Amino acid sequence: MQDVLNPAIEASRLSKTFLAGGRRIEALNEVSFTVKHGLVTGLIGPDAAGKSTLMRLAAGLLVPDSGSISVLSLDATRQSLKIQSAIGYMPQRFGLYEDLTVQENLDLYADLQGVPMGDRPSRFEELLAMAGLFPFVKRLAGNLSGGMKQKLGLACSLVRQPELLLLDEPTVGVDPVSRRELWSIVYRLVKEKGTSVLLSTAYLDEAERCDEVVLLHEGSVLDQGEPATFRKSMDGRVFAAKAPGIPKRLLQTEISRTPGVIDALIHGDHVRIVMEGLTPPDARPDVSIVPLPPRFEDRFVTLLKKTSSVRHEVPYEKPIAQAKGAVIELENLQRKFGDFYAVKNVTFSVSGGEVFGLLGANGAGKSTTFRMLCGLLAPSGGTLRVAGEDLRHAASKARAKIGYMSQKFSLYGNLSILENLKFFGAAYGLSGNAGQNRIAWAIDEFSLADMKDAVSGDLSLGYKQRLALACALMHEPEILFLDEPTSGVDPLARREFWQRINDLASSGVTVMVTTHFMEEAEYCDRLAIMAEGEILKIGTPAEIKAGAGIENPTMEDAFVELIRAVEAS
Repeated sequence: MQDVLNPAIEASRLSKTFLAGGRRIEALNEVSFTVKHGLVTGLIGPDAAGKSTLMRLAAGLLVPDSGSISVLSLDATRQSLKIQSAIGYMPQRFGLYEDLTVQENLDLYADLQGVPMGDRPSRFEELLAMAGLFPFVKRLAGNLSGGMKQKLGLACSLVRQPELLLLDEPTVGVDPVSRRELWSIVYRLVKEKGTSVLLSTAYLDEAERCDEVVLLHEGSVLDQGEPATFRKSMDGRVFAAKAPGIPKRLLQTEISRTPGVIDALIHGDHVRIVMEGLTPPDARPDVSIVPLPPRFEDRFVTLLKKTSSVRHEVPYEKPIAQAKGAVIELENLQRKFGDFYAVKNVTFSVSGGEVFGLLGANGAGKSTTFRMLCGLLAPSGGTLRVAGEDLRHAASKARAKIGYMSQKFSLYGNLSILENLKFFGAAYGLSGNAGQNRIAWAIDEFSLADMKDAVSGDLSLGYKQRLALACALMHEPEILFLDEPTSGVDPLARREFWQRINDLASSGVTVMVTTHFMEEAEYCDRLAIMAEGEILKIGTPAEIKAGAGIENPTMEDAFVELIRAVEAS
């Protein structure tokens, strides 16, 4: 029975440190906050803010160095087993057994959580219906899409109805349709079961869906309250700048240097600006400035930038002459696995210096297309030319002109940052002074000097991303392929990353990117949306949104409408 007079979670001056790679890391520093019963509370913070540590303390899996945390009126340090029998907990890497079916995973977790046999059929039926997994009960978990795996993980954490549900970044790497489905499950639990939920996320649009949010940064609580309160504090400080005759990357650079500007971000056909005060930015006469309604992210970024060092623009070291015409050409591209077409008759082209986004739900064929473009997977049919080379006959020549950053961290986790840079420099044929100069460039450009001897596998997500991009750029490629490069990365790291991408594109480098983060799709020049291995629509972000058939859609709204139209046909 819930003790509604007391908070579901109450933390008081909670501190926790770790040793990693010989370094002392202060994960939490005297953190105090509360989580109310029957609400969805968002734990919002950048990478390495301390979110996962706090979740594990609340689940009774870690012991604090100092301070206290009570969960459902139980002491998480002394009564951890009682807490674990009363809560549901879904960590970032939920332990599904991929060689077991959906039903076998549910059976296993019911065994582990001691669910009586008589209670299981009705509970499983309820969970499978809620997660939309009824048609897949006999499918191996390893053969599910990313979104379906997350929904199965959530179902497994709910086989015994919990009073409190802890969800640690459940939507990382999940497409927008699946994200909405996960949130629908969470809302239903709160409304119908009275479940209290603490959900951590690096996606700030998800903060808007919470009843309350706790802002965490570098192990400390910045603030706590309702999302609307944070938005209201930014009234009159957000603007859109548009100038048809000025390239949007140049406009962004000019405005970001204007006094009083906190944030300037490309958003489709305009630049979204956040100001220190109520005065709009001072721009040239041909730039149109209009007010915009604020978002939760505006407040969060404002708070973070007061406490974080922000990278200044550093142009790409050796600008490449703007390429003319198409540098990536696909015509009727196909890829079969047995009788299954992962990619079916895909046709499009990408021009030199263009930032081109490839969007789609989990399993749409994006990563398969990427692997073919990088020469890592042979097509089953069609034609494919990259950097002037036919990939079916000259893949090695094309790969020398390509940089690739994969969906998951794929560098050598047991090597240091410096050792990884040396290895990839040598793999790209860089030796002697040229190799040393390029390593020095990477360490300086990506601010890795203090971390160069750290083991890569121990790095935070933001530093892993920096290192992966640095390795992809060691040989100064003409074309850069980025497969979901910012999944789970905090807003400041994402801005830093995209500033680098804008620099590269301005110098003539062609960039092709896949992403599930719809805000990020707004940064692209053009987009292609895939479903079931085929292209649904190609156009600018504004064109994609205009074709959604609904009033004032976000990019996520437009994406979801397109995907659902396919599913309904």
